[in-house]
Amino acid sequence: MAERYPGYDVLAKRRSPSWDEVTRRVVARRLAVASAPRFFSGQEWPTITAICERILPQPAHRPPVPIAALIDDKLFGGHLDGYRRAELPPQGEAWRRGLAATDAEAKEAHGRAFHELTAADRDRLLRAMQAGRLRHAAWQGMPCDVFFAHRVLTDITRAYYAHPAAWNEIGFGGPASPRGYVRLAFGRRDPWESFEAQPGREARASAENRRANRR
Repeated sequence: MAERYPGYDVLAKRRSPSWDEVTRRVVARRLAVASAPRFFSGQEWPTITAICERILPQPAHRPPVPIAALIDDKLFGGHLDGYRRAELPPQGEAWRRGLAATDAEAKEAHGRAFHELTAADRDRLLRAMQAGRLRHAAWQGMPCDVFFAHRVLTDITRAYYAHPAAWNEIGFGGPASPRGYVRLAFGRRDPWESFEAQPGREARASAENRRANRR
C-alpha cells in the first residue's frame, strides 16, 4: 500500500516549537516501552500479540508499532481508563480472562492455542467473538462480544494511534503543545502539518512534508 504522506516524520518536530519538554518526555517514553511483558504472563503474551496482529495488521516497510507492549505497559503501570462497562471486570482482569478464554476456544475447536492457528482460523474465532457466539466456560460469564468491543478493539486501536509511527501514516502532527492547532475547519491545515499525497503530486507532497518537518 502506498504511503499517504511520503517523507513525513512527526519525530522531526521534537526540537521544534510544536512540542514542549513534557510532550517530548511522553513521546520518548512511548518509544522506549519495554519489549518483554511485565503484566501479562508468558502464556498470555503470545495470545495477545497474535490478537493484535489480526486486529491491526501493519505494513512491512517500517518496524511495527509494539501494540501488545503498549497495552502491557499501561496495565503494569496501573494507568487505567477510570471507567468500565458493568458487564466487564476491571481492565486487567478482563484481559486475563479474555485471553484464557480465547485460548480455550481455540483448543476446543482446533486442538491448538490461538497463536498457533492459521490466520484464517484466528480471524474466524475473532469474528465469532465479535458476534457473541463463543460460550466456553473459561469466559466465566463475561460476554465475549462486550470484551471484543470494549477491550480488544478499544485498547488495541488506542495503543496503535498513540504511537508516532501511526501518526506518520495519518499525517498527524502529534501533540501541539504549546503551539496548538489553529486551522480546524474541514480541508484546512496548519502550515507545519503534513500534506496528503495524491496521484500526480507526490513530489509536491514530499517537498511539503520536508518543510513541515523542519517547522
